[in-house]
Amino acid sequence: MNRIYHTILDNNDVELYQGRATLVDRNTVRVGDKEITAKYILIATGGAPVMPEIPGIEHAISSNEALHLEEFPKRVIVVGGGYIAVEFAGIFNGLGAEVTQLYRSTQILRGFDKDVQNFLADEIQKKGIDLRTHSNPAKIEKTDSGLKVTLEDGDVLETDAIMYATGRRPNTAGLGLEDIGVELKENGAVKVTPDSQTTVDNIYAVGDVTDRIALTPVAIHEGMAFAETVFGGRPRAMDHENVPSAVFSQPQVGTVGLTEEEAREIYGEVDIYKSDFRPMKQTLTGGSEKAFVKLIVSQESDIVVGAHIVGSDAAEIIQAVGIALKCKATKAQFDATVGVHPSLAEEIVTMREKFVAA
Repeated sequence: MNRIYHTILDNNDVELYQGRATLVDRNTVRVGDKEITAKYILIATGGAPVMPEIPGIEHAISSNEALHLEEFPKRVIVVGGGYIAVEFAGIFNGLGAEVTQLYRSTQILRGFDKDVQNFLADEIQKKGIDLRTHSNPAKIEKTDSGLKVTLEDGDVLETDAIMYATGRRPNTAGLGLEDIGVELKENGAVKVTPDSQTTVDNIYAVGDVTDRIALTPVAIHEGMAFAETVFGGRPRAMDHENVPSAVFSQPQVGTVGLTEEEAREIYGEVDIYKSDFRPMKQTLTGGSEKAFVKLIVSQESDIVVGAHIVGSDAAEIIQAVGIALKCKATKAQFDATVGVHPSLAEEIVTMREKFVAA
């Protein structure tokens, strides 16, 4: 069900109408038997999980239902290789479940830097997750002891729960957007200008429904830019370049800017600095978890165009590094910054040797 929030600006009251929402015209939304009119309409309906049409899919859950399980499953299959799949595989594994993660492609975290993909895959397998690439369920069957999952290669797995995290689609079905002239992309996402305006000039859209960068902080920032532009007298569009993000896996991933592959395509010649090591915390406690740090630098300008971290507190670290990339800091400026010792983060400002492929 779509929720519609109707704000009355003259007295700051907020009225909540809950139910199926449909746009009647460019200024009117119908919710149930009520019609609400407004000068501006903001579409922020997010995305919905995508579930494949295979036999027995009704026995599977998405990340939505995973947060409301009545019993903790001792055996879990997680299908997918993106943020949500990797994070939930780590959550279930950390809570003691026997976890198998299936991904139909070559490596998890598609779109991330390849070094990050490979490093994290090794680390999560060390923690006991059975990661299987080039693997995909063909059917799911209910049994007396749980679920039987038959893979496309014929292999059969027994599990107590199977969770799909194979992507989300923009939640635009049934809103009536196209009927009033709001254009959609082929995948159902709302087409918008850089300032989040749709093809109907008083209707705007932000967040996952626009299929730009599907991250909660991005949706919030887009919403703030919309409010400042339309109501605050400070027109601005959100800058989607150098947006830092994190995967809350074990260990965490923090990334901002370009992957090495993207940087080479854009800049041609780039310098690579990277290091993998056991942080002092792991060394002193006898832990085996390793960390990875990588910087990608434009040879021509010396500007750091990509930064990638795998390790404890990577999310916290990448937030600060994101500021540096937003300011177009150079490698020389990174080098001139004193490191905080002992920390994982100091590696970002102490790497001096360029990586040369063997």
